[in-house]
Amino acid sequence: MTACGFVALIGAPNAGKSTLINALVGAKVSIVSRKAQTTRGPVRGVVVEGEAQLVLVDTPGLFAPKRKLDRAMREAAWSAAGDADVAALLVDARAEAEQEALSETLAPIFSALAERKGRKVLLLNKIDLLEAPKLLGLSARLNAALPFEETFMISAERGLGLDRLKRDLARMMPQGPWLYPEDQIADAPMRSLAAEITREKIFERLHDELPYQITVETESWKDQKDGSARIEQTIYVTRDSHKMIVIGEGGRTLKAIGSAARKEIAEANDTKVHLFLFVKVRENWLDDPERYRAMGLEFPKDKR
Repeated sequence: MTACGFVALIGAPNAGKSTLINALVGAKVSIVSRKAQTTRGPVRGVVVEGEAQLVLVDTPGLFAPKRKLDRAMREAAWSAAGDADVAALLVDARAEAEQEALSETLAPIFSALAERKGRKVLLLNKIDLLEAPKLLGLSARLNAALPFEETFMISAERGLGLDRLKRDLARMMPQGPWLYPEDQIADAPMRSLAAEITREKIFERLHDELPYQITVETESWKDQKDGSARIEQTIYVTRDSHKMIVIGEGGRTLKAIGSAARKEIAEANDTKVHLFLFVKVRENWLDDPERYRAMGLEFPKDKR
């Protein structure tokens, strides 16, 4: 009998969710950045473990929302957790080990998670940065605050503990047919991943709040006769001054973003890529429901 189910990866920003899903899938399906709150909408990666197919859902980091986009991201994360067969809470063990109680970041997550039914597991990430006694103490403290069905000690970046994690999650999946072909690793179209890769490169090169006010859309994708792909993407910003920052002096910043994105998109698509980037001002995109739908988010209707 085959099995198939959903595992929602939830946690605070920068806990390592995107790094973990990429490591479990064995390929890049979610963008990674040192900046918090990079992931906006749920990203699904597919893993086959024995007779089980795991659909891993990378969710936006959980934090106190300040803007409409923040609220939409938070709701998307909790919606994914509520719909999943297993909610997997990923915790940065290094950041939490020195705390005597739940941190201000984790406390509201634990409170909300306690109200949700269903199976819950705890993933302590970055274990290579802590000694065993501190890890065991942290595990005991977090399980005392909220009993988890299983606790896994892992390092997403170094691949530690991931074999056991996949094996045990596979055992938790309900019996049923697979939802995806055996060789499919994600459910997002390539043009969506390409836009996310470009947005990742923007995060790497721009600072402060600006990357959070930028969105990228793949406007056209044409497969050429020689096997290459011609891709046109638009980077939308909210102000003219932001447009100039993205372009940079003499176009150098935009050229660097395009060069890095083109290389990674080509690797992901396994073909030569011709990438053309355009920067446009769309002042109110953060208040446009259509842009939220494009990111896989529900436009928030309230002000809470």
